[in-house]
Amino acid sequence: MAVAEPEFSATGVRIERWPRSLTRAGQVLIKDGRLALMTSYGKVIESAPVRAVTAARPWFAGEDSTVATLNGKRYRLTMGQRSRRRDGRALAGRFLEAVRGAGGSQH
Repeated sequence: MAVAEPEFSATGVRIERWPRSLTRAGQVLIKDGRLALMTSYGKVIESAPVRAVTAARPWFAGEDSTVATLNGKRYRLTMGQRSRRRDGRALAGRFLEAVRGAGGSQH
């Protein structure tokens, strides 16, 4: 039996829950209809079905950032921390597309 590929995966993501940073090198994974935010060690910070997730690009942050709401909690995700900002913009855009494509919503 083949293992399903994730719809989206990014590492080196800064994950913040106001007012503090939870990890500077976390992972965001969308697989099998679930979105998971994890530490760099693979510990799950928060997980939810993608259809229940809302995500958007905040007006107050750079183009490499998104805000995702999981289980009523808002998280700021800054992509491409370890790479160039341009790569972060592309990752953020792919994340928003993956959320929308998996049944989540954007505002």
